[in-house]
Amino acid sequence: MKYTVALAAAEEGGFTVRCLELPAAISEGDTKEEALEKIKEAIELVLEVTQEQARILGEVTTVDVVPLLLQAPLVTLE
Repeated sequence: MKYTVALAAAEEGGFTVRCLELPAAISEGDTKEEALEKIKEAIELVLEVTQEQARILGEVTTVDVVPLLLQAPLVTLE
């Protein structure tokens, strides 16, 4: 699968990079190339952890979803 990443020069030097599809995947590097290599590792780790969490949650329980009936209309506060 392909992922979109945002690469930006860091104020303190080097580069930061984040994956737009996986907000938890963030990395950095001294060069663009290093930052891009490190984000690949970060994406793999996020996907690995997400899969493990899904497996664990699937083992814990199955939940029936009950619709919530509101007694009053929703109000937006300014």
